[in-house]
Amino acid sequence: MRIGVILAVITVFSCSLAGYGITDSATYVGSEACEECHEVEYNNYKKFSKKAHSSKSVKIMASDLDADELKECFTCHATGYGKPGGFVSFEQTPHLADAGCEVCHGPGSLHAEDGDPELIKRKMTIEECEVCHNAERVNNFNYKPLIFGGAH
Repeated sequence: MRIGVILAVITVFSCSLAGYGITDSATYVGSEACEECHEVEYNNYKKFSKKAHSSKSVKIMASDLDADELKECFTCHATGYGKPGGFVSFEQTPHLADAGCEVCHGPGSLHAEDGDPELIKRKMTIEECEVCHNAERVNNFNYKPLIFGGAH
């Protein structure tokens, strides 16, 4: 089942990013890179979004998880895990340890470099949210996700 979830994440993000002008050369830069131009959204994310602190949950659970279970957590609780320029570890990529802006909007290096809105994903679909916010996770962790309860 875990492999199925990982493949679903890869499939959804690969297909969804292609229609937004995002190329394979974009890498993850971290939410702080978004703040300069998107100050209101960034501040809302930091203040109101549980995603902005998602690594805390993983760190609390880490000692009770095996390596494969931990990797599964990183898929949704970190930014760009397993992707070019994405989260590697708390030590190597601490700026990507939380589920940041780029989890939904895609890797932001190209957009951050020149500000072109075509180089970042701007419109999300419910299907993309459901890669992480799905019935299995709701049942396993006994929570109700707020699909539209993010930063903006």
